[in-house]
Amino acid sequence: MIKILILYFSRNGATAEMANHIARGVASVAGAEAVLRTVPDVSTVCEKTAESIPAHGAIYATLDDLKTCDGLALGSPTRFGNMASPLKYFIDSTTEIWFSGALAGKPAGVFTSTGSMHGGQESTLLTMMLPLMHHGMLLIGLPYTETALRETTSGGTPYGPSHLSLEHTGLTDHEKSLCRALGTRLATTALLLKRA
Repeated sequence: MIKILILYFSRNGATAEMANHIARGVASVAGAEAVLRTVPDVSTVCEKTAESIPAHGAIYATLDDLKTCDGLALGSPTRFGNMASPLKYFIDSTTEIWFSGALAGKPAGVFTSTGSMHGGQESTLLTMMLPLMHHGMLLIGLPYTETALRETTSGGTPYGPSHLSLEHTGLTDHEKSLCRALGTRLATTALLLKRA
């Protein structure tokens, strides 16, 4: 059984909803299991310690989650064309894993959610890819053979799934489909790499 880690930060729930659809895509592949993890918020006032288990949603990620995964989906809401600081803070703590090469050669994909049409979806996805490339991961995107990518009028990019959250609307059918497609592609690729 391979494990695909779906690691995300979500403030208002849209990115968490995307993570759940990616998990469904992973689960659709025989021999694959989705592992959902989040990161705690970062204090803007002073150093504080989060509870070890969040009040709701996925549990907090550890470095061991990264070490033991066979693939990774990394998700964040967009903050000025970049990932949110809580996720960046966690990624910045992965030097130990970078030194060990534990993520090298494993597939990875990225996903994001924005509150406006031109909120920086693609730049966020591209900047989220950079630390994954430093870790030696193999980036998986979405090809235009995914019909939803050609038909969407909201979120969706070849760099990874995205969601346009206007007035707290849920994911569109196209956005859900692209999230599941990423999960399926990550799990299928991880299985092929594991067997090789």
